[in-house]
Amino acid sequence: MQPSPPLALTMGEPGGVGPDLTLAVWREHKRLGVPPFYLLADPDFVAARAETLGMDCRIRSVSPRDAAAVFDVALPVVPLQAAVSAEPGRADPANAAAVVEAIARAVGDVRSGEAAALVTNPISKQSLYAAGFRHPGHTEFLGTLSAAWTGFTARPVMMLAGPELRAVPVTIHIPLREVADTLTEAMIIETGRIVAADLKRRFALPRPRIAVAGLNPHAGEGGALGTEDRSIIMPAIEALRADGLNVVGPLSADAMFHPAARAGYDVAICMYHDQALIPAKTLSFSETVNVTLGLAFIRTSPDHGTAFDLAGTGRADPSSLAAALRLAAKLVANESAG
Repeated sequence: MQPSPPLALTMGEPGGVGPDLTLAVWREHKRLGVPPFYLLADPDFVAARAETLGMDCRIRSVSPRDAAAVFDVALPVVPLQAAVSAEPGRADPANAAAVVEAIARAVGDVRSGEAAALVTNPISKQSLYAAGFRHPGHTEFLGTLSAAWTGFTARPVMMLAGPELRAVPVTIHIPLREVADTLTEAMIIETGRIVAADLKRRFALPRPRIAVAGLNPHAGEGGALGTEDRSIIMPAIEALRADGLNVVGPLSADAMFHPAARAGYDVAICMYHDQALIPAKTLSFSETVNVTLGLAFIRTSPDHGTAFDLAGTGRADPSSLAAALRLAAKLVANESAG
């Protein structure tokens, strides 16, 4: 059997901790059990960050096809066309072109077979917005790239996957006051179907157990504390059950994340961003991984942001990036075996 191609890792926001984490993970890749990867970035910029951090790190400018061969002796960096210039701890919209190029190039490498999967370092949405970026975030941009690949439009789904919990928000980057008006039965059904399909295909769970959280306290208390659980969420659950999926809910969100409750399901589908991410990050911040479901390709990412206050200090914890790289490789293996 031919070995799997390396993973493509994007640099993320260059003023953030992405470059620091990448250097740290590469230096400790054997101890961390990290599979071969290459970084899409400016090699000179990466070398300068290594010097700032006081790291003696060999960096090799390569093409994707040559990355695996040099991985054990040097950090493989595939150069970008756009310029990269950033001070640690500061976002600069001038780097937006390079940030976007790295993401698009990495997806292209997966599509061509030069990379097995995509792993992304954190981006600064504010910096990208200032440069004219028109997507709400990473996840939505990747959905556009996936649609261009397949010709089919599908809503990408964010899942936080940790050793103790997998959690999915139905609505993501919208204000809390808009959640109830945005949430629809169709959104929940689509999310459930995407989650079930990816857990089967890439997580090797033949019949995933799905728990659906309610929106309101006590899942609406029979309508006394809000009607959405009864009028929107329950019909969606019934439709998913009609598909043959193993779904329970709506469950009271305040009682579904303790250990005994988590033992009863493989994934929790939640109604909004913080309802899913707070328990996921609280249970295991350093080992939790952001996985995008519903794409034509595998994409993972650390569960944290750019951490500008830690950039260039050497104090950033690379555990989540290492976990993202390991999980991406595992998903590739599961998909190939299936």
